[in-house]
Amino acid sequence: MKKTKADPKGVLTGAHYLDGDYAIAEGGLAAGCRFFAGYPITPSTETAERFVERIPYVGGVFIQMEDELASITALIGAAWAGKKAMTVTSGPGFSLMMENLGLACMMEVPLVIANVQRGGPSTGLPTYVGQQDMMQAKWGSHGDYEIIALSPDSPQECFDLTVDAFNLSETYRVPVLLMTDECVGHMYEKVVIPPADEIEVVERKWYDGPKDEYLPYKPDEDLVPFMIKAGDGYRFHTTGLTHDERGYPVINAECQNVCVPHLVEKIRQNADKIIRFEEEETDGADVVVVSYGITSRVAIPAVQKAREVGIKVGTLRLITVWPFPEKRIKELAGKIKAFVVPEINYGQVVYEVERCAYGQAPAIHVPHCGGWVHDPEDIFKAIKGAVK
Repeated sequence: MKKTKADPKGVLTGAHYLDGDYAIAEGGLAAGCRFFAGYPITPSTETAERFVERIPYVGGVFIQMEDELASITALIGAAWAGKKAMTVTSGPGFSLMMENLGLACMMEVPLVIANVQRGGPSTGLPTYVGQQDMMQAKWGSHGDYEIIALSPDSPQECFDLTVDAFNLSETYRVPVLLMTDECVGHMYEKVVIPPADEIEVVERKWYDGPKDEYLPYKPDEDLVPFMIKAGDGYRFHTTGLTHDERGYPVINAECQNVCVPHLVEKIRQNADKIIRFEEEETDGADVVVVSYGITSRVAIPAVQKAREVGIKVGTLRLITVWPFPEKRIKELAGKIKAFVVPEINYGQVVYEVERCAYGQAPAIHVPHCGGWVHDPEDIFKAIKGAVK
């Protein structure tokens, strides 16, 4: 893995007043994204609009595709042609991308998808908030694979985590998801973009050996294969079928038992390097509030009120949602009375908290079906109830 500094052409250095959607576009450009394919869908369209405005200044390509299926397909092609590539979407479009998300995982294609979540299911609430795609991010496509998904809680993190998403994508040769939501996407706040020489980007892991010896799926010591640019004279094969190191289909259980575990283990074995979260006052806490995205901010008044009445409550904010911080949840579960998990859905990440607690502490869900954020009072009542 080779690290370098950002290309100044893509870095709009300075303090800006941006919404989260615009900040995602700026993060992608700073990270080196030079190909964007997408289809307009509320509440994510502003990211595409920002990219269109900026693309003449960075020498990249924007294509408005006919739909989201075509969008992710274009990313796969662009990535194999040597470009850092991304798209942005929301619930229905995310659903349409699932089959080719699995294809990108099988082909080990580095790319980034931002999902500005809205209320569902189906067309649902196009202009209102939801957090209802979190399990789809993990399990949306068929078969076994591992995914990386990040969850920003501010426009600043929309910028920062988009850069991180590209770096993780290149490091592990895997699609990375930025799971934001309508509130964060449409929230305007100060976003500070550092100078280009302060932004670290991960370059693609290029193969530089003899062309006739290139194997597109031969893992290196870090479990990640090298890539090449299609059109540079290499003869290679890539497919969604179970394949050997040459990329050739081999349809039997023996090859499956090499190909698929590799897709899983290159993430699982590096989970401790990938996972990030923020904790506050968990030492000695009776209750820990686990949250992500906009709900992390909505929970702050509830946590403060609980502390004012003498409840020992800590917080764990998920920055990396997938892979999940299983070890830390298990550690905390042995020390506290309960987890409280507010999220704008009717139960998704709460079940992962419950699973990782291994019965040592209950996970109390504070549901919301979308359209608006929680009333902090509902979160406070759950915290209060957890210590009775």
